[in-house]
Amino acid sequence: MTSTALNHPETLRAFRTVRRLLAAYLAVSLGTMAAIVALAAHPDLVNVAVWIRGSAVAASSLITLVLAAKAAGGSTGAFRRLRIISTAMLVAIVVIIAMPGTFPLWMKAEQALCGALLLGVAVILNGRHLRTLFAAGTPAA
Repeated sequence: MTSTALNHPETLRAFRTVRRLLAAYLAVSLGTMAAIVALAAHPDLVNVAVWIRGSAVAASSLITLVLAAKAAGGSTGAFRRLRIISTAMLVAIVVIIAMPGTFPLWMKAEQALCGALLLGVAVILNGRHLRTLFAAGTPAA
């Protein structure tokens, strides 16, 4: 991966947007964990599934942000992992929203917001410019 390709205005803009979307995803997921802790005494609002899903989303949001930084630096492996994780999380969110009964409405709304953020990430990562850049580049890591 050349420095010129990584510093191309379109590449910089794409990764800046991805990092912003993922930072928002992290903020929402950490806010959700705070809400889970605050509502823990209410089993109708916070059940085991909410704890597990909230923790998984918080962890994935941190991982995706780290991967985005590495991908922006030219890591083909990080770019590939970021594409896979963001797409897999998006699919999981759709399933959770559609699943009756397991998750309370507030958690489904939070997941919809996370899904919108990840949809933006997936669209950018799967766009022609970045796919071409990382398909043509020599892996940096």
